[in-house]
Amino acid sequence: MGYKTEQEAFWSGEFGDCYIERNGCTEEFLASAIGLFSKVLGRAGTVKSVIEFGSNIGNNLKAIKTLVPGVQAAAIEINHKAASQLKRDAFWEGSINVFEESILEFQPAEEYDMSLISGVLIHINPEELQNVYEKLYLSSRRYIYIAEYYNPTPVEIPYRGHGGKLFKRDFAGEFLDMYPDCRLVDYGFQYHRDNCFPGDDVTWFLMEKTD
Repeated sequence: MGYKTEQEAFWSGEFGDCYIERNGCTEEFLASAIGLFSKVLGRAGTVKSVIEFGSNIGNNLKAIKTLVPGVQAAAIEINHKAASQLKRDAFWEGSINVFEESILEFQPAEEYDMSLISGVLIHINPEELQNVYEKLYLSSRRYIYIAEYYNPTPVEIPYRGHGGKLFKRDFAGEFLDMYPDCRLVDYGFQYHRDNCFPGDDVTWFLMEKTD
């Protein structure tokens, strides 16, 4: 399949396959994700439906469903192996809607109480970020959750020996500037040496539509 950017091809292929093996849904990871989303959902209030952009095998969505058992879940995932595993996962009992496609090609057709993206914007071609911000906005009825590596100014850093594959910046700030009808509800940092729920040193932001 032809893709618009080199980053899409990178994650849809062998490197994306290997990522699944490195980041499987261990008990420790799930506990960490549940600890984080208990804070996020506690600030958001009622969330009955969510869509995750770049879900991989659905670890974040599993954490959310553990906290909100009746949640309606949807996922967008470019990697065939990850999307297939997510569709087959007995945890969902067929109750998850998986869009196996690039985020850049995804066309929002409905709104969810929350749209979320975690550890994915850092891997998007910077020229396509506004495109992704728009899809996150259009997919959300009320809340938008972004969790990424933060830097006050845009910077590219090497990623596992590859160039042009990891970019840090103030993603949430750019989103808020792009959509002034959204407000910041809360934010936080998940430290890899946290005593209870260690994470990947990401900064998370919960935003809300005000109109």
